Amino acid sequence: MELRKDYALERWVIIASGRSKRPQERREAEGQVRGVCYFCPGNERFTPPEIGRLGGRRWRFRWFANKFPAVEPKGNPEARTDNEFFTFADAYGIHEIVVETPSSAKQLWDLKHSELVELFSIYNSRIGELSKADRIKYVSVFKNHGVKGGASLRHSHTQIIASAVTPPVVNAEAESCSGKCPYCRIIGTEKNSFRRCFENETAAAFTPYASRFNYELWIFPKIHRKTLGEFSENEMRDFTELLHNALKRLKTLNVSYNYFIHYSPDSADLHFHLELAPRISNWAGFELSSGIVINTVSPEDAARFYRGESRF
Repeated sequence: MELRKDYALERWVIIASGRSKRPQERREAEGQVRGVCYFCPGNERFTPPEIGRLGGRRWRFRWFANKFPAVEPKGNPEARTDNEFFTFADAYGIHEIVVETPSSAKQLWDLKHSELVELFSIYNSRIGELSKADRIKYVSVFKNHGVKGGASLRHSHTQIIASAVTPPVVNAEAESCSGKCPYCRIIGTEKNSFRRCFENETAAAFTPYASRFNYELWIFPKIHRKTLGEFSENEMRDFTELLHNALKRLKTLNVSYNYFIHYSPDSADLHFHLELAPRISNWAGFELSSGIVINTVSPEDAARFYRGESRF
């Protein structure tokens, strides 16, 4: 496994040929899955050794190392350059899976709000634990749902990658917060705009002004929090309540999606948030060649959908 940098741009890729060996479930037209589900109760032997679980023998969540990792805790994580243009390092890090339910018939949008609270508590615990590991600089937590979302297995799960580099997008967001936090002001504006979606006592959700994805939605705590570890119990309940509301609405469309959380690196002051990215349309030549996205659903129309004022 190797981490490689673009010739000139601050853009990185991981070369992980072993990921091509991941099992890809065969689906019938009705969505039925053939073969063994590696994440179901009774099949624990098919996964790497368990790191932890909630619920005892009849577990509700369990987490373990990814059998087909994109990074691994060995090698040299320090970037070096050969022949001026070839900057590389070993793809150093730790890759884990969190199975979100014992039932392969359920997806995350079928779970109770209380179960989402438990899931985010696991996220917080794993970020805290993995951040202590030698040479780790950032822990990325992300979910892939559906074929277009990049999920290779139907059974609902989250992935966690702890790496020796901070993602460039997180660095860019953190740099935007180097003075007075812009996101604090953005939340105050958007929770009263045509893009407002959900709000409760301590959290707000809205469709971003320059949405890249159909029905893209962001969730922020109203108080400036840098990490999940800074959340109170009430803030955790409020934050996950808004995600629960959004996923319930997405279920009516039955679409693939991703979500990911961005927290602040140690040396920065980034406002913690979650970005939900439904994967309805494909990026094509213009997007790939220019970096400019054509979005066929306005964020104002998407917000009306989330508020229940339109079907889609």
